[in-house]
Amino acid sequence: MFELSFLDLSAGLGLAATGVLTFNFLLGMLLSTAYKQNPYWKKLPPKLQQLSLKDLHNWTAYLALCLALLHPIILFLDKEAGFGWQQLFFPLTSPKQEWIVLMGVISLYALIITVITSLDSVRKKMGFRFWKNLHLVSYATACLFLVHGLLMDPLLKDRPTDWIDAEKAFSEICMLVILVAGYFRYQYFKQHQKTA
Repeated sequence: MFELSFLDLSAGLGLAATGVLTFNFLLGMLLSTAYKQNPYWKKLPPKLQQLSLKDLHNWTAYLALCLALLHPIILFLDKEAGFGWQQLFFPLTSPKQEWIVLMGVISLYALIITVITSLDSVRKKMGFRFWKNLHLVSYATACLFLVHGLLMDPLLKDRPTDWIDAEKAFSEICMLVILVAGYFRYQYFKQHQKTA
């Protein structure tokens, strides 16, 4: 019979968080452009054009945050892993791969800050420019959570990264998607800076 350990569940939650965060990141990039004027957008079915991408972006952020929070919490339940609450505050005390755990913890904190400061009531008090500059932290957050996912040994045995493992391949694809989208977003920024 198939047995699912807390370690497996934690790894699955981490992968799910990676996928949702990647999708959320792409939505955020799309929202920062004039996507509704794009001819490709206008060719989409009317039902899709009526979707509120801002709401979808917000809700995927909440889902990603829940998954990212559950990822370490479930790991704490695995007695063999040796992780506890103290690693959320002092990640360098982790029993395994402390620097990689540090990247995951920093990205979790950055995600929490990004989600909290994106709440309408908080964002309005901050002002748009300050919020926008703070929101740019999400680019570094994406790098940190992806590198954490790529380098962390899913069995916590300090094995070298298996780059063709299915879990790692998923993270690699997410990283590639974010890098390519980031490149095109930067090109869009440069193009519109020239015309402004």
